[in-house]
Amino acid sequence: MKKAIKTVLVINSGSSSLKYQVFDMVKGERIAKGLVERIGCGGPKDHTAALDQVVADLGELAKGIDAIGHRVLHGAEVFKDSVKATAANMKKLEKLVKFGPLHMPANLGGIKACEKIFKGVPNVAVFDTAFHQTMPDCAAMYAIDPKYYKKMGIRKYGFHGTSHKFITAAAAAFLKKPIDKVNLVTCHMGNGSSLAAVKNGQCVDTTMGLTPLAGMVMGTRCGDIDAAAVLSIMEAEKLTPAEADTLLNKKSGLLALTGSSDCRDIVGKAEKGNKQAELALEMLAYRTALYIGGYNTVIGGADAIIMTGGIGENSSEVRERIINRLGALGIKLDKKANQKRGQVVVLSTKDSKIPVIAIPTNEELAIAQDTVRVLAQ
Repeated sequence: MKKAIKTVLVINSGSSSLKYQVFDMVKGERIAKGLVERIGCGGPKDHTAALDQVVADLGELAKGIDAIGHRVLHGAEVFKDSVKATAANMKKLEKLVKFGPLHMPANLGGIKACEKIFKGVPNVAVFDTAFHQTMPDCAAMYAIDPKYYKKMGIRKYGFHGTSHKFITAAAAAFLKKPIDKVNLVTCHMGNGSSLAAVKNGQCVDTTMGLTPLAGMVMGTRCGDIDAAAVLSIMEAEKLTPAEADTLLNKKSGLLALTGSSDCRDIVGKAEKGNKQAELALEMLAYRTALYIGGYNTVIGGADAIIMTGGIGENSSEVRERIINRLGALGIKLDKKANQKRGQVVVLSTKDSKIPVIAIPTNEELAIAQDTVRVLAQ
């Protein structure tokens, strides 16, 4: 008989930081959270040392951990669902580091550190890409020579999958519809943003691609851009591929347009008449509305459009700009409701043809729930 999983530690391991939360799965509540920073650069020397600090911070609670769930960036086509971090699966994961050279080593380092520190406690890998594995080839494949897919796995994978999956289930429950009958456009909007087209509870398209760079205008990422524009910049500035990657991922988006990647700062600047800030917000709203309209068509009509993430849950100003662009879908903004933040709220008027609903996401709880599910199999 399998041991009941009561307490789950969730680890989000980055290259220089380690975020953690602990959940009581009987009550479905978070009972601890924390952050270890500066790993390898003045703080703990590695992820094992960072985990030692976590254990110290948790005290007696650390002795009661029944399972550990890890956020892992990329499962490629190898992992279509969350899996136990067995020796065989870890070998497969090592081969996927090429898909996320900045994030994957840290993700795997977190798992290896937990195996040392929490001896005998099972570890589960939960993938950002898994929810999007149901995309049809017409959405996932790029119009380039197929040899690059066969040799290198070049195709769209999508990210934020744990959040989109959580929000899909939460929206289905709110709408009182079976999850396999619900059609949604889910908008995860924060410093990193992505939308997903969800038909009958499954993802059929998403805005991010091979990496999290594609799609939306984001905090520091450019989103969709003509590849030839990148080549032109590289040639003119004599940039290496690594330098171009830094430019597009860390020095573009809202930061490049306004000098800040924080949406609250940009809204404040726009209110004071800053034209670049106003342009940035309009670009963000335009791109979001463009994808919402397209995805509504792809899924044959949405039961709802869901806003989530730091911006989607809290930025009344950005939500208003987006919803005001959705008039062709028969959607009107409820200005009073839109002032509410950080809670489940219908943002559209009652006579709107499609409701727009803000629903807070909880990726860490979703990872904990997936960990319990996988270990019960």
